[in-house]
Amino acid sequence: MTVFNRSWRRPGALVTVAAASALGVGLFVAPAVAHTPAWAVTCSEVSVDLVNYTADKENTVTLTVDGKELLPTEKFGGEFHKKIELPKHTKELSLHLVVVDGSGNDGSLNDTKTAPVCEGEPEPSTTPPTEPTPTPSEAKPEPEPEPSKTTAAAEVPSSQPSPAGDDLAETGSSSTTPLIAGAAAVILVAGAGITWAARKRRAVGN
Repeated sequence: MTVFNRSWRRPGALVTVAAASALGVGLFVAPAVAHTPAWAVTCSEVSVDLVNYTADKENTVTLTVDGKELLPTEKFGGEFHKKIELPKHTKELSLHLVVVDGSGNDGSLNDTKTAPVCEGEPEPSTTPPTEPTPTPSEAKPEPEPEPSKTTAAAEVPSSQPSPAGDDLAETGSSSTTPLIAGAAAVILVAGAGITWAARKRRAVGN
């Protein structure tokens, strides 16, 4: 009976040692897989995958591109997964990812990557653009010369009567002409009477 108990104790001890060993290995492996920050960058987008974080802690993630916020500081729990489209660019972009592990373990990350230029994007031009030559239909017509004032005045008929009537030659008659003629007639009659009287006196004296 004693031999039987000893034969069962030895396998039991082995099982206990194996279980303790497995538990110890698990304790050492757990920190290795916990708090796994991962992110990838292409020419057009950024993907961020954060797993195995402490859910009841305040974890944060921030992403900037060339110093400008592409992903403002965002809180997350046990996991975070997001894909962000990059703006179109003709030169390489510098991306900076900051992850803060609220539990204080090794899940924090401060890393920088570069996004290349996508194929087919136009190269930035170093020469200033030239203005297109206007076609004949787009060319502005030259302004017609304005008519001179003298020509315009000659062509436009005057609505006022011509002052030519004021410049008619004088005929010598006026409002005093009848008076002058009457006085001359009186003088002539008086002269004729005097002459007749003188002749009559001479005839009587002879």
